Amino acid sequence: MIVRMWHGWTEPADADEYEAFVTETVFPDAKRDIPELESFEVLRRDAGDEVEFVTIARFASWDAIESFAGEEYETAHVPDRAEALLARYEESVAHYEVRA
Repeated sequence: MIVRMWHGWTEPADADEYEAFVTETVFPDAKRDIPELESFEVLRRDAGDEVEFVTIARFASWDAIESFAGEEYETAHVPDRAEALLARYEESVAHYEVRA
């Protein structure tokens, strides 16, 4: 199993809309289209004048990650609507192989 982890930040006023978009659209649509997307989590933390989000997605294979993010899967996959709601985000994504 491979974990894909990424960080993004919103203005407080955009946080609820961003969270809803990711949890109700982005990952459910991906789960429907990519059966090897095993699970996902969206973590949220108020961080002063911004809200930090961490997304953690678990994939069964590297091929499934490429299906989700494309050939440049080390680059963040940020849909236009999400990008409009984010104040900033990491341009790259970290991947970890689950060992235990």
